[in-house]
Amino acid sequence: MTEIPMKARSRPALWRTFGTLLALGLLVYLLSKQGWGEIWQAVQEIAIWRVALAMTIMMISRLAVSGRWYTLLRSSGVKITLGQTLQITFAGLFSSNFLPTTIGGDVIRLAGALQLKLDPAVSAASLIVDRLVGMAGMAMALPFGLPSFLQANFPSLVSNGASLTLAVGSVSAFQHLRQQAWWKKGIRIVKKLVEAVSLWIKQPGALALSLLFTWIHMLCLFGVLALLFDGMGEHVPLWLIGGLYSLVYFVTLMPISINGYGLQEISMTFVFSSLANVSVSSGLTAALLFRTLMMTASLPGAVFVPALLPGAKSESVENPE
Repeated sequence: MTEIPMKARSRPALWRTFGTLLALGLLVYLLSKQGWGEIWQAVQEIAIWRVALAMTIMMISRLAVSGRWYTLLRSSGVKITLGQTLQITFAGLFSSNFLPTTIGGDVIRLAGALQLKLDPAVSAASLIVDRLVGMAGMAMALPFGLPSFLQANFPSLVSNGASLTLAVGSVSAFQHLRQQAWWKKGIRIVKKLVEAVSLWIKQPGALALSLLFTWIHMLCLFGVLALLFDGMGEHVPLWLIGGLYSLVYFVTLMPISINGYGLQEISMTFVFSSLANVSVSSGLTAALLFRTLMMTASLPGAVFVPALLPGAKSESVENPE
């Protein structure tokens, strides 16, 4: 009787492994097709001060994410300091970027909260609401990319090799959901979301402040991409970057790749080259540098992860993605 559930639990991991390998394979194909020399030339065009400034802005983004969760925790009556929140958040970010395992960043954060003897139910609910507020912020930016999407030449998009990733990813996600009885899982998730949000419904001020932190975080990400594109001579308006990146964000939420490896880079290249008229080499370069900056900004969390891993491995919290 116990063998079937174990097999069922292994299927999502297999799908993500397959999706990751497929996305990374297509990323390597695109890189080889464009030519490593052309990519390296695009990197060299970006001034050092732009990279340094982009790194600084990315760190501000990480601090904003910490501030969002801190706001939600404090407004629910949880006694936690800003310093503790920063440590746990950076540990979660490091886990998401460097530990491609079943131990996700949210599980690391929950383990850290439990080690501080915080209320388990409130801590878990705060992570769900934290994720929802982040998604709500990105959804607000999505309409800014709508004009470019409507004016896109869809036949040329289909012929683009990167679109194969999105197509295969969509089929993989559909089959994954179908095999996992998605309607039952969806009902459970909705119930969890309702229970979590109910704790903050009567505190609109806390939700508004957490959304403000989300906007700061988003503007930082958009600003980083603007710096990189401008450095390569590709001038894309900030509002358009916001709209198109939000589309990439929702694509990478599909549970078909470990930590979005490959999928984020392919989708970002596809979206910006097709809808913002940047060159494929510039799109690839920006995507790779963006990933590098995100990973580098999460490195401080390496100091705190070892203390949280034992607690994370003992947790069986379901990722809300």
